[in-house]
Amino acid sequence: MFSGIDEVDWASMEHAYGPADDVPELLRGLASADPAEREAALDGMYGAVHHQGDVYACTLACIPFLFELVVDPGVQDRGGVVELLTSIGGFDLDEDDEAEIDEDEIEGAANYAMAAAAVTAGAGVFFELIADEDPGVRLAAPLALATLHRHPVRVLALLRERLPVEPDEEVRLALVEAAGRVALRHRPLAERVGKWLGLLAERADSPGLRLAALAQLARCSPDGLPGDVVPVVAGLLREMRSAPEESGDRGDGGEHAPPGGIAAREDDEPEPGPDPAPDAEPVDPEPVASAETGRCEHVATPTLVGQLRSLSAQENAGRGAPWAADLLRTLHVGLDDRVGDRTALLADQLRSPDRRQRIDAVRMSGGLIRAWRGPYEELVALVGEQLSDPEPRLAEAASHVLEELFGLAAPAADALAARLAADPGSWVRTWASGPPGLSSTVKALARLGDARAVPALAGALELPEVAHDVGFAVGHLGAAARPLAGALRRRLAEVELDEGAYDRASPLLAGLTALRAGEAAPEVLRVLRGAPEYRGEWLRTAALRALGAFGPAAREAVPELRALVRRPGTASATEAAEALWAVSGDAEAVLPVLIEGLQSDQVHDRRAAAVALGALGPRAAVVAPRLRGLLAHEELWLRVDAAIALWEVSGRTRETVGALLTAWEQNRHVRVRVAECLARMGPVPEGSAAAHVLRSELVSVRRHNAMDGGYGSHDIHEDEKLLALCRQALRGTAKGSTS
Repeated sequence: MFSGIDEVDWASMEHAYGPADDVPELLRGLASADPAEREAALDGMYGAVHHQGDVYACTLACIPFLFELVVDPGVQDRGGVVELLTSIGGFDLDEDDEAEIDEDEIEGAANYAMAAAAVTAGAGVFFELIADEDPGVRLAAPLALATLHRHPVRVLALLRERLPVEPDEEVRLALVEAAGRVALRHRPLAERVGKWLGLLAERADSPGLRLAALAQLARCSPDGLPGDVVPVVAGLLREMRSAPEESGDRGDGGEHAPPGGIAAREDDEPEPGPDPAPDAEPVDPEPVASAETGRCEHVATPTLVGQLRSLSAQENAGRGAPWAADLLRTLHVGLDDRVGDRTALLADQLRSPDRRQRIDAVRMSGGLIRAWRGPYEELVALVGEQLSDPEPRLAEAASHVLEELFGLAAPAADALAARLAADPGSWVRTWASGPPGLSSTVKALARLGDARAVPALAGALELPEVAHDVGFAVGHLGAAARPLAGALRRRLAEVELDEGAYDRASPLLAGLTALRAGEAAPEVLRVLRGAPEYRGEWLRTAALRALGAFGPAAREAVPELRALVRRPGTASATEAAEALWAVSGDAEAVLPVLIEGLQSDQVHDRRAAAVALGALGPRAAVVAPRLRGLLAHEELWLRVDAAIALWEVSGRTRETVGALLTAWEQNRHVRVRVAECLARMGPVPEGSAAAHVLRSELVSVRRHNAMDGGYGSHDIHEDEKLLALCRQALRGTAKGSTS
């Protein structure tokens, strides 16, 4: 094995962490008899040679040796090597990608193309591996074929031929998933695949296989789903719960159907479906060899692969069908914008007697609400019911989901309050490193504006180290948190103005700012005057914002603010001018400073000056021409801020609205800011471009900031805010207004 490996000039190549001269050792480690060494080698391949999906020259050089490994029956854990090859060769560079490649990316793009060509050229070996004695290899081979082989019709025929004779349930699911992958990659085959999946969904002999077929059908041919898909899936889940356990002893799929599938018919050609099933079987975290399944031994190791496997094993411990959650997630992806069906399905899962199924449903509920708009009252109430469950993972998962919902968590308010009252010791979480933080339950209740969160915040303010997010929670509670002003003021007075001052003072300043607690002006002034060099600029900014929020109640700060504005053109001068205007209303003192700030070299400073000028309103009308000139600036956010300020100082809507609507279409993340301005302008004229844009937003089911593969903790809150602003801006318009 590995003939010629030492003749490769590995030292002349590099991987993610430097010279690639350690690659031969990693390749030999994949063939080791020691399970820990094999796992460490696989971890090294993903960590360095194929780091985050990258393909280097050394990655290309590995491909022939990886193929040697997968065809050698003496090598254990070959399934992992098949998956590695699939990842290396499975990158698709479409025409849009090619058009966006710059000079620095040319070499990387060429490597991807060469890797795809090299692995695809050898993909024929996976035909043999689909019947390998090792279930782990059989599990990985179908997706490798679906992803890499150039003849999808042959692949589909093999998948369908293999399904009735495959004894392992997880591998059968992988065969169905692979068919779905082929259909998605080769759309002309989708109709035939859909027919086959539809038959499987009706007549396959196991509920898991029928669920897998439905999941793939949802992704590659959703029109083929049964009209009653929710009760059908609910019934399958009940059937899976009641089954003693999956085993090789399964009933017939029909009078002429062999075990594992439905009888093939000449008028049905084998076809694909989408992308769910598991990529690797769940494995015990301790060294275990399964005589029943024949899977290779795995051991706990300190590698990333080992840690992920251990976490997966803990998560799936005791599950009769650990892959069910993956199938349901795939089904939800396929159902896409069918929010009603998805909500009903999750509601059924949340009523399940199986706690693990409810944990999965809680997490999927968060994903649904995060991406799609809809009526979620019942679903949120059911998530709230999980807070009282004695299983800590279930209650914690529910708490985390509710934390992100802000106002939408209202149906679970009583459940949140009950959980909070039942466990005062969990109000604040501490970590091995970093400051303490409020628990999800406290944050969820505070974000609802529910006064029942106040005792928890009061308790947090008495701890030696204040939770870093106390101020934000106070902000959401508003007037209900007014009793906390005294504690916030006292703790701020105790903050030592050393290098750690910002971390200790910023949450207190945020809370006082939200409460507009002008009585705390002396304490805030102390911080402003004594801010240390380290993070001093940040600390002064927080203090100035607090003084500005206090308004005339902070009049004693005027001399200090006047001194700060004497340094025009700096960020601190702009911030001080903004605070001085709020405290004293002296437009003559602040206007020159803000005009100079508008000419700063820093876009951030120009934006801050534009916003501050807008706050002056007509008293800053003299700057209208300067603001108008910024409407053509290359920085979109500056254009938006300048347009809003222009309307505030001049009252002219025509050019402002045009600039704002252009920005709306160019960047979805400016929409809340734009909608705030449109709402303040008053009811938009019926039939106007603005009315059309706002109504289009309101009828969209997809959240404006939903992202594939990522999200922010405030995404739902921001989107719901956008919807409310759109309604407010339209309120009072003529016939057909949305309110």
